[in-house]
Amino acid sequence: MDSTEPGTSAPLLGEPLPIELMNTIWADRDGVHDAIADPDEAIAWLRAVGPRLTPSAPAVGAWLDAERPAGAEATAVRLRGLRDALRRLAAEATEDPRPDAQSTIATRDAALAALNDACSVTPVWATLHWPSGGDPTRIVRTGDLAGQAMVAMLAGQAVDLFTGDMRPQLRACLAPGCVLYFVKQHPRREWCSAGCGNRARVARHYQRHQAVKPDAKS
Repeated sequence: MDSTEPGTSAPLLGEPLPIELMNTIWADRDGVHDAIADPDEAIAWLRAVGPRLTPSAPAVGAWLDAERPAGAEATAVRLRGLRDALRRLAAEATEDPRPDAQSTIATRDAALAALNDACSVTPVWATLHWPSGGDPTRIVRTGDLAGQAMVAMLAGQAVDLFTGDMRPQLRACLAPGCVLYFVKQHPRREWCSAGCGNRARVARHYQRHQAVKPDAKS
């Protein structure tokens, strides 16, 4: 993991938000970690990515600004459920071989059900605001639970990810010890980050060095 946002331990690498959510499961020398394991951590992550969420809604901004947002526990549960569903679907899409990266959701059907449920829980809709003498503007409204509306927005973006042009470019980072995903936006990109690229090169160098040792002794 190479880049984090203040308030969350999750790596934020500039990937599409559904992939940033997948990457709230991350690893280092101490093992695999969950950056949204409790409500406070989940809210911290949502605050970190909130400015990037589209569409934006006034209720969502107000909810994130609250000292203790209403429904934080339920939102955290739904966010983790969506994350685990996306990691299962990403593993299917990338044929991910990494044992440490396995989702807690065991099947694609269960992941699809969880994703579709997240899409439908809290409605998000556009309204037209057109004051007299002013220009018309689009305002996004949500249901009563703005936190769960954020989860629904993320779920909708995930549907776009898996049905759009980026899905064939989705990759599992195969650097040693990594459990992250990324979009291969450049033909030469192999890893989720420069740090993982360095670790992979060091590992390859070590393996080559070990492979020639018996010949050197003979």
